[in-house]
Amino acid sequence: MGSAIPSIFFVTDYWSFMVAVAATLFCFLFATALVLRKAKLERSPLNSLKPGEDSEIDSGEEMTARLSGGGGKENGVEMAVERQTGASMMEQLVPEITTHALSYLDYPSLCRLSMTNSLMRKAANDDNAWKALYHKDFTLEQDNVTPPNGWKAYYAATRAIVTINAEFFRIVRERLLPAMGQLWLNADYVKCFHATGESFSGYNAVMESWQLAFSWENVADFQIRDVRTRVLTDMAWVTMKVFVDIGAGPFNVTNIYELHNGRWYMVHHHSSAVLIHRGGQQQLMQA
Repeated sequence: MGSAIPSIFFVTDYWSFMVAVAATLFCFLFATALVLRKAKLERSPLNSLKPGEDSEIDSGEEMTARLSGGGGKENGVEMAVERQTGASMMEQLVPEITTHALSYLDYPSLCRLSMTNSLMRKAANDDNAWKALYHKDFTLEQDNVTPPNGWKAYYAATRAIVTINAEFFRIVRERLLPAMGQLWLNADYVKCFHATGESFSGYNAVMESWQLAFSWENVADFQIRDVRTRVLTDMAWVTMKVFVDIGAGPFNVTNIYELHNGRWYMVHHHSSAVLIHRGGQQQLMQA
């Protein structure tokens, strides 16, 4: 028993010694890293700046912008600032590669990216990126479209039209007459051609036609396909094919919108007449 006690103390002292050695080694390595880092910073081109120039450095991005296009010495400072501020590698990529990378983002992601910092905002606002996103999300009505205000503005306008056009068909499905009244422009030149073949001119007549349409008991469900949109400065039109749930062939629909006081209003709806077969009888599709 007496001989076991020294052995226990020996083991305890041994592990204490090993812990102390490890702690000492860690402190030595940490101190060495600090010394090497200090020596590296002393050799950095940043130290070549004159006294007083430090007050002009507000951020890494401002420094990069101010020193871009300078000589070899200034380019060295720019690279050092980019390394220390963690500047994005996006600027160093070939523009085609940047556009290809951004093409994988959707609309919300591209908008959020533009709000991160100035470098990402510049990349996310690139016209080619928005053109690629437009071709991915929408069907181009004509191949020779050249948006006067750029593809980003054209994408936003097209998205707004597609959204309000989808709202129109939601109103039709749910038979919401007040919402339909707010969707149409209150003007005497608006026109509506229903699938029954009837046409109506003027706001009041158009609203009465929709009131009659929503009163029908048997209204077939439908699906929208092949939506094509063209947007001008203050006018847009949407063409599409509508498929009913009973297996009848598609019929064509055209909706025209006008921009008034920052809001899009429907001014024209034209649906081709469609006969559907139900219960051994033919009925006109109401839309």
